Amino acid sequence: MKQTTVTKMTSMGVREFYAGKKIFITGATGFMGKVLVEKLLRSCPDVETIYILVRRKKGQSPEARLEAFAKCRAFEKLLEQDAKAFRKVRLVPGDILEDNLGIPDIIEQELQKECQIVVNNAACVSFNLPIRKAVQMNTMGTQKVLQLAEKMKKLEVFLHVSTSFCHDYIDVLEEKVYKAKHNPLDIINMLKWMDDHTLAALQPELIKPYPNTYGYTKSLSEDLVSQYSGKFPIALARPSIVIPAYKEPLAGWTDNINGPSGVIYAASRGVLRSMYCKDSTKVDTVPVDFVINALILLACVTACEKPKDVRVCNITQSGVNEISWVKAAEYWPKFLAKYPLSYSLWYPEATAKNYKLEHQIHVFFFHMLPAYFIDLLLYLLGKKTFMVHVYHKMSHGLEVLEYYNTRTWIFKNDYFKSLEHRVSEEENEIFYTDFSKVVVEEFMENYIKGMREFYCKEDPSTLPEARKLHRRLYYLHVFTKYAFYALCIYFLFGLIGKFL
Repeated sequence: MKQTTVTKMTSMGVREFYAGKKIFITGATGFMGKVLVEKLLRSCPDVETIYILVRRKKGQSPEARLEAFAKCRAFEKLLEQDAKAFRKVRLVPGDILEDNLGIPDIIEQELQKECQIVVNNAACVSFNLPIRKAVQMNTMGTQKVLQLAEKMKKLEVFLHVSTSFCHDYIDVLEEKVYKAKHNPLDIINMLKWMDDHTLAALQPELIKPYPNTYGYTKSLSEDLVSQYSGKFPIALARPSIVIPAYKEPLAGWTDNINGPSGVIYAASRGVLRSMYCKDSTKVDTVPVDFVINALILLACVTACEKPKDVRVCNITQSGVNEISWVKAAEYWPKFLAKYPLSYSLWYPEATAKNYKLEHQIHVFFFHMLPAYFIDLLLYLLGKKTFMVHVYHKMSHGLEVLEYYNTRTWIFKNDYFKSLEHRVSEEENEIFYTDFSKVVVEEFMENYIKGMREFYCKEDPSTLPEARKLHRRLYYLHVFTKYAFYALCIYFLFGLIGKFL
């Protein structure tokens, strides 16, 4: 599908566009969703209403989850600006897995009558979900949101958030809609009659050439969204790997450790010692605030221009300030020494391995052997063992990441780069999307600091003690390493002496 070229918006600004708008958001309680809600409320203060779909989770009601949501540190700056900002947020109790999203009839009727913008951001980013669960969450969930959107009388734009890895077997991803391997409706219908055992047996062949069910089901979702083209304006956003914030809502803010953040977290705890990846691999990552700014601009532009085709936007770095694993490894120890975690299993020292065999040897000596040793000590002390389980789980996660750590993709993003030219200079400062202005070293410092403060919830007052522990672990690490080398040399000379 050919990508339509758009000209600069001159008649209406972004904030003017969102004034008086009523927006329905799925996935609002997630990492990206929180930043989206915060940015809309703070930078588009005249927005009328933001409806957020919230499900019951772990015994917690939607109402209780909304209350906890509003207390998130991501909203600190917003609440300083407007203490009553959340009066514009409307709870929509429901679940993407339920029929009609599980939304009460009276609220559904209100959405059909009043809603003007839909942002479908709900998805499960787990790579290893069984095919049934992945289709239910990532594809059927999208289908239900589309069916609701089709009934909205005032709908101006439907924004679907996908991923730049939706077709991860393609080396060069353009800003266009690709047909999925299968018709999404056929797959949805198949799930209705096929049993789990048969489906599990078919899964490897079904998703091939996709490496996992995540990319496969996201491609089905994109195909499904494209089938609604012409019914209402549609924008399809494909962010790459979303990482902590560059500036907003707070520098370094994050509430999860998916992707590279999980690797950095495990290494910072002294648990991860080795990872298999190529030195040349560029990790296409995007700070969450850049993604959210792009989503806000994309929805605005698409609604104003009302294209008949699907507007596709690859929200990716694509060569601008890219960070390889090697470059990240240079910054990590420097800033971890400045912002160490309050406890670590051992002194944090992780290295990237270019060769699989080299990595496997390191895993055996520095992952598995210490894990069994620690669990043996715990067992002898009558304590509950856990380290072997932790390392098996981590090893499985690293195996999943290998596909992405050893490849480099090219994401065409001309449309994304054009967004900054479609708004005024003033609004460019507010809804920034230019990666060339990112100071990488400053960002990496806030990345490590933010992981400690926001994800680990460690107070800055604990830093002096954490730094002392970090130094002690370093000296212990050096002593142990050289003692091990000395022991090896001793046994080697002893072995040689027997033959002389």
